[in-house]
Amino acid sequence: MIHIAKPTDFDFLKVIGKGSFGKVLLAKRKWDGKCYAIKVLQKKVILNRREQKHIMAERNVLLKNVKHPFLVGLHYSFQTTDKLYFVLDFVNGGELFFHLQKERTFPEPRAKFYIAEMASALGYLHSLTIVYRDLKPENILLDSQGHIVLTDFGLCKEGISQADTTTTFCGTPEYLAPEVLRKQPYDNTVDWWCLGSVLYEMLYGLPPFYSRDTHEMYDNILHKELVMRPGASTAAWSILQALLEKDHTRRLGYRDDFNEVTEHEFFSTINWDDLEKKKLPPPFNPSVESQYDISNFDPEFTEETVPNSVCFSSGQSIVNASVMEADDAFLGFSYAPPSEDSFL
Repeated sequence: MIHIAKPTDFDFLKVIGKGSFGKVLLAKRKWDGKCYAIKVLQKKVILNRREQKHIMAERNVLLKNVKHPFLVGLHYSFQTTDKLYFVLDFVNGGELFFHLQKERTFPEPRAKFYIAEMASALGYLHSLTIVYRDLKPENILLDSQGHIVLTDFGLCKEGISQADTTTTFCGTPEYLAPEVLRKQPYDNTVDWWCLGSVLYEMLYGLPPFYSRDTHEMYDNILHKELVMRPGASTAAWSILQALLEKDHTRRLGYRDDFNEVTEHEFFSTINWDDLEKKKLPPPFNPSVESQYDISNFDPEFTEETVPNSVCFSSGQSIVNASVMEADDAFLGFSYAPPSEDSFL
């Protein structure tokens, strides 16, 4: 029998993240104590901003992701009258952003390890004709061993093959590719631009064309040449130039996507089969005491009180997700795995 999850199946323990539509909470499933990260989104806010397409895209992408080592897994999604819930893997090594803020920069071998795992995840998404579009340190988590996990699929675009393009303007200003800023059609190669931006930030402490003034930053992305800085190897500098190429038809990854990226000399020391089997030892091990450990999350979130409302709908009634499928804006949102342990 398929179990349709509901909010009362869980004890909500801590706030571990926040987004524009809601919060991410650490929750424990009552009957077995298993930990999950539950993303709780307010329907009203989503509808007011006309973002339901993004949310449904996130659900659809999450359902395809269950078999890749560097992508977060979805266990259930369900809804009440006023909220949507994503029940996800709880990945407790913390955001890459959290560790990067503490350490300012990473040594090149550590940055290379993370970039290789990210490239593997992006290559897999591209093989499913999905463009990630929003790669940034806040969306990259570390698991308890120190491997990366990509999360937050709200901006993904399904159905983009290498020959396809799309024109939606979205993403995070610091990491936006020039063609996105120009509102030109774009393809998979926006993800390789973002990968270059994240590598640059890991090596140098700031995104490549960063300015506090957003207009100036946009102008930099469109027109400013990448200035060589000391401290990186020639191979690292070469891949930065190749990924941060303003003309996407000359960018690394344009011709043969992930395969082309893996062949760059920067990755000459990486055995990709071993990498994808998690056989390469991570360069950093987050100190994680238990499955409930939240020490790698920002205290700004974890010290916040868990709102009582996460367990209830506006009328204090918990609505079975299957009943709520008549809610047209989020039709088909609810999901339960075919058997209880297929995702565990």
